[in-house]
Amino acid sequence: MAVRAKERTAPKRRGEGTPSKTGPSGMLRRVKKKFKLFSVRSGMDLPLFFLVLVLLTIGLVMLFSASYAYAYYNMNGDSYYFIRNQSIFAVAGVIIMVLVSYFDYHHFHKFAIPILLVTYIMLVLMLVARDTPLVPNIKGAYRWLYIGPVNFQPSEIAKFALILIFAHLISINFDKMQTFRYGVLPYVLILGSIAGLVVMENHMSATLIILMLAGVMLFVGGVKLRWFGLAFGALGAAAAYLLFFTDKFTYAYARIAAWQNPFDPNATAEILADTWQTRQSLMAIGSGGLLGLGLGQSRQKYLYLPEPQNDFIFSVLCEELGFIGALIVIILFAMLIWRGITVSLRAKDKFGMMLGVGLTVQIGIQVILNIMVVTNTIPNTGISLPFFSAGGTSLIILLAEMGILLSISRNSAIEKT
Repeated sequence: MAVRAKERTAPKRRGEGTPSKTGPSGMLRRVKKKFKLFSVRSGMDLPLFFLVLVLLTIGLVMLFSASYAYAYYNMNGDSYYFIRNQSIFAVAGVIIMVLVSYFDYHHFHKFAIPILLVTYIMLVLMLVARDTPLVPNIKGAYRWLYIGPVNFQPSEIAKFALILIFAHLISINFDKMQTFRYGVLPYVLILGSIAGLVVMENHMSATLIILMLAGVMLFVGGVKLRWFGLAFGALGAAAAYLLFFTDKFTYAYARIAAWQNPFDPNATAEILADTWQTRQSLMAIGSGGLLGLGLGQSRQKYLYLPEPQNDFIFSVLCEELGFIGALIVIILFAMLIWRGITVSLRAKDKFGMMLGVGLTVQIGIQVILNIMVVTNTIPNTGISLPFFSAGGTSLIILLAEMGILLSISRNSAIEKT
């Protein structure tokens, strides 16, 4: 009995019971403490995740339906050109989205200024490298940057940079947002410089999105309403001057004139050419009726509607799936936006809330403006439909942003436990 008692009270040897600090498990713990970038382990917001997957799936189906005829005639008989590329980017984007969801979004604080500086460099490059292989003239605009086999629109990165730097600054100065020094001046300087560089690309749609996005974030951030009144007055005066007293934005003025009456029989040949896409879009929507012509049965996509795989893919959706199908897609987008706002408001810090609101509002603005363009509610400004329009780089960026929203939801779940 004495021997057994002695055995029970004998001290444990090193390596038994508690792991050694120098052993494999001890080293693993030290590595985890040192590198906490991917320390989030709680569950993501599943409704948001599945809404993204549903919209992405419907978008791929509609992209193939809208693009195969155009691809056959313009891509050397390769009907699968757009859907093949988009599917590859979609799979890569979903993987990136899941990985980013495990990335602690708080670390984006230290990336805000570097990303903003990189954005400025790219936007300035768009000006100095005009009419070169890097920045070619495409339909009178300089929106695309070509670097080897990769091409993208720096304005897409500019939107994210604006969201990130605004969320960063608002979270730091949240209690001072009603003052001019902290609540107005830095944002006006950043917004004015980014919007000014983007508008010089003749990219009015991206400029409009950036301005609206900044306005919403500043409103949520607590800026006094009187500053919005002054801003609207200044923007209105500047727009009126540019449209009516200069010739630098004649392309925008022509689009406004064409928008007012796209079916005008007395219109000039130039106006008729500018309104061709709008007229074909309205005919596609009208021919869809209540239930649509059926998936794959669109007539306007057969070289009547220019580039149906891009900005006007919603017109093909209306023609094939009808009012009911279009309404279902709009409801899905509304649910996604509602869920994104819910996740943002549940964030336990101001940075997460502002970052989530910015990312969600960006999607909402693009969806609303795209539908307004294809229905001729506003002039044609070339706005893509998230998850639907062709564009691999923009899809990757969009899904990565959804990963940030999922990261915010994971951190919110951790705070609750």
